[in-house]
Amino acid sequence: MSGPGRGLKRKGPSGSGGGGTAISIGSSRKKVRGGTRPSAVKSSGTTASQEELDKIRSDFLAMFSQPQTIASGGIPNSTLRSRLGDDKYRKLVPIINELLSQNRLEMSTRVDSSRGFGEKSEEMVYTLVNQETASKFASLDLDHKMVYQVIEKGGNMGLWVKDIRIRTGIQMQPLNKMLKTLEGRKLIKQVKSVTAKQKKIYMVFDLEPAKELTGGPWYQGLDFDHDFIMQLQSFIMICVRRLNKGKGVTLSEISDKMRSQNISKVELTLEDVRHLVQTLAYDYKIEQIEGADGAPEPRFVPAKRISCMCDFKCWDVLADDFHFRDIEFDDGITLSAHEPHHHTT
Repeated sequence: MSGPGRGLKRKGPSGSGGGGTAISIGSSRKKVRGGTRPSAVKSSGTTASQEELDKIRSDFLAMFSQPQTIASGGIPNSTLRSRLGDDKYRKLVPIINELLSQNRLEMSTRVDSSRGFGEKSEEMVYTLVNQETASKFASLDLDHKMVYQVIEKGGNMGLWVKDIRIRTGIQMQPLNKMLKTLEGRKLIKQVKSVTAKQKKIYMVFDLEPAKELTGGPWYQGLDFDHDFIMQLQSFIMICVRRLNKGKGVTLSEISDKMRSQNISKVELTLEDVRHLVQTLAYDYKIEQIEGADGAPEPRFVPAKRISCMCDFKCWDVLADDFHFRDIEFDDGITLSAHEPHHHTT
């Protein structure tokens, strides 16, 4: 629990429930499953009054609500020491042990590459756990907590069960029991992926799965919702034809109209609406034109009808002056003389 190369040593589970581990200040490293964790020799035994410990505890907990701590995802060991000073830093040991025993504190290692070019070291990082989550960890051992922390690092993409086994080093049979226990306490949940329906993927219970897993609003469960998409596309075509007297409608206008009419059963972002509009453009049902009066946002109008019918007969191509004629098509487009007439045949 000090500068580079120094840290905290876990002395093993405290109590039968494995609710916490004792720590002490030191400077060596101990190999543990899943990586290396800083360990230590014992503290110098500096004592403090209860009033002083309460003040240090209050200052320590207050650090976790500061913006820089929230942004970085925890308090690095070096930052903790520089803010508290050496004396308070050493007196923090019993406070950290108490929070660990209550499952209110997590300790992990993070690579610190700020020491200079090519120099990297692992540093202890402290993360505060809210009271509700801490109560769910009551009586769980360190292996359960390690499994949870590995899944937590997967974020909203989750983690495949085989990856969890590799990262924790726990065999499949006991791992399945741990996953079931964590699920029962609503700490984690199993989710399905539209791209890998047979894989077991786990993530933290309170997280919403990423669109890469769920397929976004275009999927109902694990199935592509064709009817829903066709309904939305039909509504977009109505907007393109009727809004602004058919002179063109912007993407944001389409999005606002869909929201006001409550046309979608799920909330659609502007990017979702853009994808729908792009599919209609690829099918040549609508086309993009410049914004009105030089506005930067483009407009969308119904696509012009494509016609290959024109006012000459097929044998006219044999005429000597064919390449000098203007040819008018049914849709009003005129192909001027000397343009590549063979594209129209």
